[in-house]
Amino acid sequence: MHDPKPHISLRWDIFCRVIDNFGDIGVCWRLAAGLAQLGQQVRLWTDDASALSWMAPKSALGVTVMQWRESMDFRSICPGDVLVEAFGCEIAHEFIASYASYISTRGQQCFWINLEYLSAESYAEHCHTLPSPVMTGPGAGLVKHFFYPGFTPATGGLLRERDLLQRQSQFDRANWLTDLGIDWQDKRLISLFCYEPCALDALFDHLANDTIPSCLLITAGRARAFCNALIANKNRLQSLWNKHEALSFFYLPPLTQTDFDHLLWACDLNFVRGEDSLVRALWAGKPLVWQIYPQDDGAHAGKLHAFLNLLQAKTSLRDFHHVWNGLRSNAQLPSLDMQIWQKTIQQARQKLLQQDDLASTLIRFVSKNH
Repeated sequence: MHDPKPHISLRWDIFCRVIDNFGDIGVCWRLAAGLAQLGQQVRLWTDDASALSWMAPKSALGVTVMQWRESMDFRSICPGDVLVEAFGCEIAHEFIASYASYISTRGQQCFWINLEYLSAESYAEHCHTLPSPVMTGPGAGLVKHFFYPGFTPATGGLLRERDLLQRQSQFDRANWLTDLGIDWQDKRLISLFCYEPCALDALFDHLANDTIPSCLLITAGRARAFCNALIANKNRLQSLWNKHEALSFFYLPPLTQTDFDHLLWACDLNFVRGEDSLVRALWAGKPLVWQIYPQDDGAHAGKLHAFLNLLQAKTSLRDFHHVWNGLRSNAQLPSLDMQIWQKTIQQARQKLLQQDDLASTLIRFVSKNH
């Protein structure tokens, strides 16, 4: 790994639109905080900062959250040195014009980063840091650079705080669970952060009939709403489906990003969705099942397969992911193969820890071209 300490301290403007599920703002907040942890000054511009009130209530030194409105007058705002356009959010033309004027007046090089979505597919390596000249609009003549988070040294890496491993080693699982009021003794703990997987019904039946008692820790939002509806329907149609009470449920409050990490560290198996939670589950080093965001054109299937290939996943983990993600609609949900899955994730985690984190690679890219 390279030395993560930055060579220069710069001012960064990160722009983020909240589309749905708060995944984008979660990633951008972690990136902003990571950059600040490495000595950078960051403004995070977002059109909806509401989720940060529970996601990151303590804020972060070096990060300022700015409200991004459609009709803003950016003329009085001095741009930073680096402009990050997260996930194709299309920065306001007025700000781009101010940035172009700012760097031209000072003779500075353009650092306009197009931060892309995470993928294990080969294009992430091929397209990482490629230049994209801007031909029209207020930024005409400037050059964007694509920046791809990823799972290999040829990409931008993954978000990872400098103190992550230290915090993980000091985590008191028993106290954290007890403080939340979770009955955890002699139970397999499973976190559930999902959309609405059709296979959840089958998972409930599997856990209810298992010889190992399980407690499902259900996150707030869509997972909770879907579970409530499913449980009510099962109770109505098949009242004895959980007659031995081998499966219990605990509904979690909205968790800060720190406590979401704690949840993943505390559980024996983690069901996660989207990109940010996938990365956090990898760092947790526990068996995981990923529900990828479904796309109408089916592109998510290739993205999932690339990730499973990266893991060198065994058949049981591949089959479970395929059914969980609705790619085999008529197939039965396979049994949990915890020992094999644990080994797979641990091996992947060890490799990923040898690579630089996303914030460090961003700083290095800008520093070497500054």
